[in-house]
Formats: sequence, structure tokens, C-alpha cells
Amino acid sequence: MDATPMSVALAWLLHRSPNILLIPGTSSAAHLRENVAGAGLVLGEEELAELDRIG
Repeated sequence: MDATPMSVALAWLLHRSPNILLIPGTSSAAHLRENVAGAGLVLGEEELAELDRIG
């Protein structure tokens, strides 16, 4: 599965603070798969730096 914007956002937020409580919407099996993918997505240092600049 390719990383979607939502899975990247979830991965970035989890990286910023592993103690953060994320409650993403899961209205379908596809959304659930996307959310799980975000939890397991590993972002590189360049990607994290770019997301930090944006956020």
C-alpha cells in the first residue's frame, strides 16, 4: 500500500510524541487499513524536517 496523506500525517504526529492520543475516523475497512499503515510508517529525517516546516 502506498502512503496516503492521512497515513503520513498519522506517522508524523506519532513521531512527534509517541504518547499522543490520535483518534482518526474509521468509517470503512479502507480507512482502518490506512490508519494502521500510518502507525507503522517510518519517515526519514528529510521527510520529518519537511513536515515540521509545513506544520
